[in-house]
Amino acid sequence: MTTLHLSDGIIKDEILVVGLSHKKSIRDGKANLMIESGDIALDAKKLLPILADMGATGKSDEVIKIPGVTTRLLVFTGMGEHKAAVDDEVLRRAAGAAARALSGSSSATFSLPAKKISSLEAIAEGVLLGSYIFNKFRVDSLSDRNPSLKSATVHSKQASTPGAKEAIKRASIIGQYTALTRDLINTPPSHLNPDSFCKEFTNIVKKVGGATSGLKISVMSETQLKAKGYGGITAVGQGSANPPRLLHISYRPVKVKAKKNYAYVGKGITFDSGGLALKPAAGMEAMKSDMSGAAAVCAATIAIALMKLPVAIDCYAPLAENMISDNATRPSDIITMYGGKTIEVLNPDAEGRLVLGDALVKAQENKALDGIVDVATLTGAQVVALGTRTAAIMTNNQEFSDHFFAVSKSAGEAFWPMPLPVELRASLDSPVADMANIGERMGGMMVAGLFLKEFISPELPWLHLDIAGPAYNEGEPYGYTPVGGTGMAVRSLVALAQSAAIS
Repeated sequence: MTTLHLSDGIIKDEILVVGLSHKKSIRDGKANLMIESGDIALDAKKLLPILADMGATGKSDEVIKIPGVTTRLLVFTGMGEHKAAVDDEVLRRAAGAAARALSGSSSATFSLPAKKISSLEAIAEGVLLGSYIFNKFRVDSLSDRNPSLKSATVHSKQASTPGAKEAIKRASIIGQYTALTRDLINTPPSHLNPDSFCKEFTNIVKKVGGATSGLKISVMSETQLKAKGYGGITAVGQGSANPPRLLHISYRPVKVKAKKNYAYVGKGITFDSGGLALKPAAGMEAMKSDMSGAAAVCAATIAIALMKLPVAIDCYAPLAENMISDNATRPSDIITMYGGKTIEVLNPDAEGRLVLGDALVKAQENKALDGIVDVATLTGAQVVALGTRTAAIMTNNQEFSDHFFAVSKSAGEAFWPMPLPVELRASLDSPVADMANIGERMGGMMVAGLFLKEFISPELPWLHLDIAGPAYNEGEPYGYTPVGGTGMAVRSLVALAQSAAIS
C-alpha cells in the first residue's frame, strides 16, 4: 500500500499533483480553465495556455502531465466545475484519478484545495484508494504491470493544525481495510472459500492485537450449524465440497463505555453458481464477488477497532458456496431457518437472503442493540433500478435510514433510499411453508428486502443495503475506483460508527 506523509513545507518529490477545474465565462459562456493548487502558488498565465493547447477540459477523471519547473513532472487532475467550497468527494476522486495515473512512480506530492481537516482526509483516502492494484496472482506477466505509487505526500497548511495527523491515520486505516476488502473480492474461489475466509480474519484479528484491541472472533463449523438449526446457511452450502461457516467478530471498546451497539451482517457467498437454478455461463466469473458484503462488514469492524471508536460492534458473516451436486438444495425443498421459520425454496439462486436470515436472527440475540445493518450483493434488480454506481437503502426506521444516508454521503459512497411496499409482501406467501424465498419479479430488489424484514424485530432499527451493482466494477476504472472489487460500504459503515462516537 502507498505510504502517506503530511507536509506544509518545501516540496521534495519530483512529481507535483494539483487540481484543474473549469468555469463558464459570464461574457461568452465559454469554459475557462482554473488551476486549483491548494497552498502552492503556480504561474497560471504560463500554464493555462499550455493546458488549453493540450485540449484540457478540467473534467472529472481527466489527468494531464506536463514537464514541471521546480519539479520533474506537473500533474493536473480534473475536478469538474469550479466551486468556491470544494466537496470532499470531488477531492477524493481527483486525488484517486491522479494516483491511478501515477502507478509505477516512486513518490508524488498532492496539493489540492484543502481548507478543512475533512478535506485533507478525503485527499489522503483518494490517494490510497486510487493507487490500489491487484497483482497477487501474476507471475510471468508481473513485469508488464506497474506497481502502485510507492509514496505520497499530502501538502497543506492544515498539516500543522490539531487533528491533521489523526486524519491521515484514519485515512490510512480506511485505505488499508478497503484494500483488504477489494483483495478478498478479487480472489478467485479456488483460493477463497468459507473456511479460508474465516482463517484470513482469524489471522488479522490476532495480528492487530485480538482482545487487547477489543476484538474477539469465533467460527461455527458445518456440523455446529446443522446441529443448532441454521437451516438457511446449511441448505445453501450443502451442495459444495467446501462446507459453510458462520463467522462472528465482536468489538468492544477498551476501557471506555460504548455509546452505541450495532450489529453488522454481510452476505458471504464465496461463489454463486446459482445451485440447481444454474446461472448462464456468461458473466458467472463475477460471482466470486458475491461475498462482498461479508468482506465489507468484517473489514469495517477491524477498522473501527483500530480507530478505537467507543461503539460496540457484533459482526456476522454467514459464508457458503452455492454449488451443484447430489446434495444441493432442490427447488420446492422446505428448510427451517434459525429461529424456526420455514421457507419453501422455489429458487436456489435466491440464496443470499437465506444465509442472511439465519445470521440476522442470531445477531438479535444481543438485546442491547441500537441498530442492525445488513450488507449484500443481493439482487440483479438493484442494478436495474439504480445502476452500477449507486446502492440501495431499505429500512423499517426512517430516522435510522436518514442518518445513514447522510453519513454515507459524507464518506463519499452513493446510496439511495428505496421503499418496502407492503403490497409486495403477499407475493412471498407459500401454500406449504411460512414463506417462499422468491416472490413478485417486478420490484425484486424490494421483495428481497421484504423477505429479510420478516427476520427483524419490528422495534429494532434496521437497514438493508443492497450493493449488487457498486460492489464489483466490470467496466473501466474511474476516480479512485478500480476494475473488480470496490470495497463498497466499508467507508459508510465506519462513518456510521464515527457519527455515533461523536453524538
